[in-house]
Amino acid sequence: THKKKKSITSSKDVCGYPLSIFFIVVNEFCERFSYYGMRAVLVLYFKHFLQWDDDLATSIYHTFVALCYLTPILGAIVADSWLGKFKTIVYLSIVYTIGQVAMAVSAVHDITDSNRDGTPDNMTFHVALSMVGLFLIALGTGGIKPCVAAFGGDQFSEHQDKQRRTFFSVFYLCINGGSLLSTIITPILRGQECGIYSQQKCYSLAFGVPAALMVVALVVFIVGSGMYYKAEPEGNIMLDVCKCIGFAINNRYRHRSNQYPRRQHWMDWAEEKYDKLLIAQIKMVLKVLFLYIPLPMFWTLFDQKGSRWTLQATTMNGYFGKLVIQPDQMQIFNPILILTLVPIMDSVIYPLIKKCGFNFTPLKRMTVGMFLAAMAFVCAALVQVEIDKTLPVFPSASQSQLKLLNMGSSAVTVNLPGNESLTLNAAQVCLCNVIFSQTQDLTCKPGQGNNEIRFVNGMNMPVNVTTSAVDLGLIEPFYYSTYSTIKNGETKFSLLSGSQSCEYIKDFGFGGSYTFFIPSTFVFGPDCQDSITVVEDIEPNSVHMALQIPQYFFITAGEVMFSVTGLEFSYSQAPSNMKAVLQAGWLFTVAIGNFIVLIVAEIAKLPNKWAEYVLFASLLVLVCIIFSTMAYFYTYIDPSEIEDQFSKKVDEDEDDKDKREKAEIKMVRRDSAESYDDSYKQSNM
Repeated sequence: THKKKKSITSSKDVCGYPLSIFFIVVNEFCERFSYYGMRAVLVLYFKHFLQWDDDLATSIYHTFVALCYLTPILGAIVADSWLGKFKTIVYLSIVYTIGQVAMAVSAVHDITDSNRDGTPDNMTFHVALSMVGLFLIALGTGGIKPCVAAFGGDQFSEHQDKQRRTFFSVFYLCINGGSLLSTIITPILRGQECGIYSQQKCYSLAFGVPAALMVVALVVFIVGSGMYYKAEPEGNIMLDVCKCIGFAINNRYRHRSNQYPRRQHWMDWAEEKYDKLLIAQIKMVLKVLFLYIPLPMFWTLFDQKGSRWTLQATTMNGYFGKLVIQPDQMQIFNPILILTLVPIMDSVIYPLIKKCGFNFTPLKRMTVGMFLAAMAFVCAALVQVEIDKTLPVFPSASQSQLKLLNMGSSAVTVNLPGNESLTLNAAQVCLCNVIFSQTQDLTCKPGQGNNEIRFVNGMNMPVNVTTSAVDLGLIEPFYYSTYSTIKNGETKFSLLSGSQSCEYIKDFGFGGSYTFFIPSTFVFGPDCQDSITVVEDIEPNSVHMALQIPQYFFITAGEVMFSVTGLEFSYSQAPSNMKAVLQAGWLFTVAIGNFIVLIVAEIAKLPNKWAEYVLFASLLVLVCIIFSTMAYFYTYIDPSEIEDQFSKKVDEDEDDKDKREKAEIKMVRRDSAESYDDSYKQSNM
């Protein structure tokens, strides 16, 4: 302890805070930016770069998040029993950085795009490298998670309690600040076009910037090395807890016959080997861990805002006036609402409830938080119903799609076997689902909010169509171009045929598909804009992204009441030396919650997304009822009082021992004195 005080007081203070703290705060901000920035675009990378379907993209996303919350247990054990916090943070940050770089490299399509068509030719390479990268990131971010905050707390001396509390508040703000900024910036980077041979969505830049921020985080942390107080590893309490529980279970199993008397609690079977105080502390921890059993279902719903909800946003309209919101940017509402709701809850809502005479205990708050999360998924289901109304009807498994185009200057009547006769006016397109024919056409709505367009040339001369982003090439007479991808916003098309030219302007929304028909009567010139016929093959996204705001509000309000209160409750109910054990248990519930997403999605296999949202909401309401019942029978405790009772018992036992030892000494002295007197008398006699 003396050594610790000396090393801390020797470091410089700035405004009453150790200078080393500023390096730790900057490190945390950069690390959180790196993690949340990469995670914001991850599910879209799976779907649109690796070409996975929604279910596989969601499954791998949640597997990754689950790993990120399993590895903190490993990080805590390594730091406490082997390397210490500083070395653990440095070594695992290096692993973390390598993982981020691997993700950035895996998203460079030109590496394996030998035919230069914009699509990787060796997808196995990109999948393998990205999976290695994600594993290293999960190991790194999870491993340092339990160490950084605790390492920051170690830098304060005993007289800096106030500063230490402020540090943890700033630390929490850094987490949300990094999350907020990265969720705004990385989707913008993803939306850019980049590439050596062909221009594609820039996932490499969206992963590259978080990788660069992780390098900055590592460098900043190492630069402050000389100023840190670095506590030596003193053994891991989690290992002691596991060993004690293991011994109790084993001992109980060995004495399972009726000839051995029952004990009040099954942990009492560890008394033969372990201290009674440790056993009492483990009992307190187990009591809280039992309450944790229903909690993973909350995280099952909560973490889907980065997967299912992001995919939902890709089918919505992102125009907020002149501002355009990308689908993966909708997640910014979570950190914004957290920073808004936490002070409102603490300073307005909770005191108001208290004034009304209602005892709003932590467990009641957590129950309400779970219910609010369920309501968020009801909102998501209602939004999905509205989206489904706007989605195109594609041919079923027994049907094909036939598109009829009248390129002539007069109306045409078409008779199809088994269908009513159709009249096509000049320069008109008809889309029908028929049983006998087949066509190569779009079979799904364009992804990432992009638009698919093609031109049909109805003239008797070739036409070249280009834009600043895409060259549709030369379209032969009475032929069509292949579909090309166009971003939302205004696009100018240049139509060229010999020395004649024309400029055509079209403002695109999100997720539409269009066929532009150049009729046989088309005339090049300044008035050509009105001569081109536009056919809307697939309606653009018409449901506005603003409809997702209520579900983000409910899920964030639920998070504030559930997560913040849960951490506070766990801290208050944990013994002084076992706060980390309950922290690990709390993070473990997050991991289990993400695994539940995979299990439920695989078992249910519901065809409609809205039905899946309702299923998750129903499961959480059921779990909410179970948790409220468990909470009703829970008795709040004061761990310090229980620990004091054991300390008093130990003191009393020691006092009794001292008294017995003193009595024995007196007895010895008295016996020796009496024997001396007897011998003296005998000699005199």
